[in-house]
Amino acid sequence: MSSRIIPVQPFDYVVFGATGDLTRRKLIPALYYRFKDGQFDEQSRIIGVSRSKLSDADFQKVARTAISEFVDKEYQDKAVIDRFVSIFSYIVNDVSNEAGWGDLKGALREEPEVVRAFYLAVAPNLFEPIAEYLAKKKFYRRDARVVIEKPLGHDLESSMEINDGVAKIFREDQVYRIDHYLGKETVQNLLALRFANMLFEPIWNSAHIDHVQITVAETVGAGTRGYYDESGALRDMIQNHMLQLLCLVAMEPPASDDANALRDEKLKVLRSLKPITNGEVGKMTVRGQYRGISSETVSVKSYQDELPEEKKGSRTETFVAVKAEIENWRWAGVPFYLRTGKRMAKRVSEICIQFKPIPHSIFDHAEGAPRSNKLIIRLQPDEGVKLMMMIKDPGPGGMRLREVPLNLSFAQTFAERTPEAYERLLLDVVRGNQTLFMRRDELEAAWKWVDPIREAWEASTDPTQIYTAGTWGPTAAIALIERDGRTWHEDEY
Repeated sequence: MSSRIIPVQPFDYVVFGATGDLTRRKLIPALYYRFKDGQFDEQSRIIGVSRSKLSDADFQKVARTAISEFVDKEYQDKAVIDRFVSIFSYIVNDVSNEAGWGDLKGALREEPEVVRAFYLAVAPNLFEPIAEYLAKKKFYRRDARVVIEKPLGHDLESSMEINDGVAKIFREDQVYRIDHYLGKETVQNLLALRFANMLFEPIWNSAHIDHVQITVAETVGAGTRGYYDESGALRDMIQNHMLQLLCLVAMEPPASDDANALRDEKLKVLRSLKPITNGEVGKMTVRGQYRGISSETVSVKSYQDELPEEKKGSRTETFVAVKAEIENWRWAGVPFYLRTGKRMAKRVSEICIQFKPIPHSIFDHAEGAPRSNKLIIRLQPDEGVKLMMMIKDPGPGGMRLREVPLNLSFAQTFAERTPEAYERLLLDVVRGNQTLFMRRDELEAAWKWVDPIREAWEASTDPTQIYTAGTWGPTAAIALIERDGRTWHEDEY
């Protein structure tokens, strides 16, 4: 069964920071896939803006190289690539001064049916000046859209300043705060799983669910990314990606699939999160930092060894585990365990819904005790959904109980390629669909919950817990969940 391709209106997509890594690795390949599938054609334009002195032909060469490196070989079609890069143009412009903006005016079309979108793949301190120039130079339209990338601040105050700067020009319904996790196919399938099936929603509550685990683990390190040491795992992952996943698991059914109806329900979850105060931070959170390993077969630097000399001794966390609680009727007493880290044992992102045990077992003499059911939603890699259930192992000789998965593998069930998150999100901007983008009040509610944790860590003299690269984090993270009589879900890895 193949998916139905719905074309979008012609557009002018202006990408500020067009020569950056994000554009090359994510934006250009994503747009190529959508072009190849016929979701837009040569009526649209992709306009790169950056300080680098490139011509249109140079930028088109950048696009060809990006496709060669980051698009699967089987999808690289020379004729399609030639057509695709023909819609690329480039403007040299230092966005922080007046020069160069006139060239952009000549590239933008005035027809109202041509969607105008600005993607700010630049540092957040440039968001406000770019927005102001767009208005001053009359590039702003009431129907224009602006896409902004994280980091959207380092705390609530700085986040509000960034959003205030953008809001001077663009109204809230024009602002698209992108979180690529929300564009993942499996994340959206969480909504379908909950709200398009009668099976789960009646038991999606504290009466039947024991706890929820959300894990986002990476095997790569922080490397030499200067941004990461200023951010750390709490800001980089928990404040946005993981709290958004928590919201989708925990939210009440929205009245419709309207963007604001869904985001209203996510906001309620964020506002229901029990604050983790200074006195509870040590009990409810764990922060860690990886150390290197060296052997005959593998050599991995520690986080400290990757830092420049002036930052040695940094306490920035590369791992976080948090026990979160939602204070409402549906989730009272159900803990949500979140963990994320770099240099972990495996690359995996998943949500594990652990149901409560059966109230009474009739299988006292069976071989193998009944285990509680688990619903496992794998975001990456090998996207899919598993429901772990107990069955009788076939064959004579008594009752032998065995846990087996009902397995929905996206790769096996859907023969066609699963689109990457940016493919959907970039064209959702063109459609004017904000469902998968964060609203400002969501962002601020998330910061209000995260800030006290960060402040308590900064005030504490306790060292950051150390864990060995290639493991599942500090031993304190194991203690965090095991003192509640539970354990991290890792047996499927």
